[in-house]
Amino acid sequence: MFRFSGIFRDVNLLALPAAHINDLDLTPVVSDDFKSGVLNVTTKITGEEADQATLKLSVTDQDGQLLATQEQASAKSVTFDQLAFSNIKLWSPDSPYLYNLQIEVVDKNGTTLEIVPYQFGFRKVELRSDKVIYVNNKRLIINGVNRHEWSAKTGRAITIDDMKADIKTMQKNNINADRTCHYPDQIPWYYLCDQNGIYLMAENNLESHGTWQKAGAIEPSINVPGNNPHWLEVVLDRARSNYELFKNHTSIIFWSLGNESWAGSDIAAMNKFYKDHDDSRLTHYEGVVYQPDLKNSISDVESRMYEKPENIVEYLENDPQKPFLDCEYMHDMGNSLGGMNSYNDLVDKYPMYQGGFIWDFIDQALFVKDEITGKEVLRYGGDFDERHSDYEFSGDGLMFADRTEKPAMQEVKYYYGLHK
Repeated sequence: MFRFSGIFRDVNLLALPAAHINDLDLTPVVSDDFKSGVLNVTTKITGEEADQATLKLSVTDQDGQLLATQEQASAKSVTFDQLAFSNIKLWSPDSPYLYNLQIEVVDKNGTTLEIVPYQFGFRKVELRSDKVIYVNNKRLIINGVNRHEWSAKTGRAITIDDMKADIKTMQKNNINADRTCHYPDQIPWYYLCDQNGIYLMAENNLESHGTWQKAGAIEPSINVPGNNPHWLEVVLDRARSNYELFKNHTSIIFWSLGNESWAGSDIAAMNKFYKDHDDSRLTHYEGVVYQPDLKNSISDVESRMYEKPENIVEYLENDPQKPFLDCEYMHDMGNSLGGMNSYNDLVDKYPMYQGGFIWDFIDQALFVKDEITGKEVLRYGGDFDERHSDYEFSGDGLMFADRTEKPAMQEVKYYYGLHK
């Protein structure tokens, strides 16, 4: 990955009203018949008039038909009465149906201080006793990619148009899931995935493989965060930030505890944080494979990187305790992806094999003007006289950095299309 200094995301300065919705917690719950549901809404209000305002809530469907209204007196924390809905339309990649919620904050004189809109969907994620993950009563099959935020022209400062182009590419090639490797993405991406039916594995900002991979060898005597109490609050804060910022997004079905950071009591505490706060999603963490004694307290799935199909078969045929997910597989650097059929066969044969996320979606390279030809060309790691460098390892995507699809994308479209 290219590393830059400076600010590459939006910075906003907000003027807040005298009564302001500082937090919104939406919990849609689908009933066991998958035909009805309820919505739980909790808000936190700040401001000098926080206890003097009125909150007016409304819910409409996509056609604008009013489905529910409610008023509550404002306070520092307001929990609305549970809202019941019949004949709900479920959210899924095939039909990403979203309802529209709006809360209006009105002061004691009847003046509107603030209007907060939010879209939400009904979907049910379950890990059942047969050790298979279901979404809306259907077995989950992840046709996924790992996606870095990248632009060949602006580096890590990507635009809404870049995001929309990525959504279009995913849909065109039967990609239904994104792992936000290895950090929380820009906020608009989560709304776009809600609206377009892309499953998300929402990653925390954590990767520390340099602390236990030393000179190419696995040597975990010192690893971060491990069991170190000095790191505990730091990683919990990252989990809390990830959860609080994105907890209302229907597209998120997994919370990821991080990437390639070994395992230990600190990561187990992160897992517990998500379990204590959210029973509507599952947790994922690959690194616990190195600490089998922690498998009961870290991750709802068995996850490995670049595992060979025959080793996955061995796992699945020997009384597996968790479903299997490839969080990274089919490394695309210089690869035609011609081996995808071997993994596709696992989807057909083993219900507990639930797919995976290809590494990765887009090359990281920058446009520069070639000093000889004067033409714009893409330059990769090592092309800028930088040292040290991982050279072409910045270029392992299904697309070139200018978002031109590579031939390997044909394999993705075909095999992912078999299990839409």
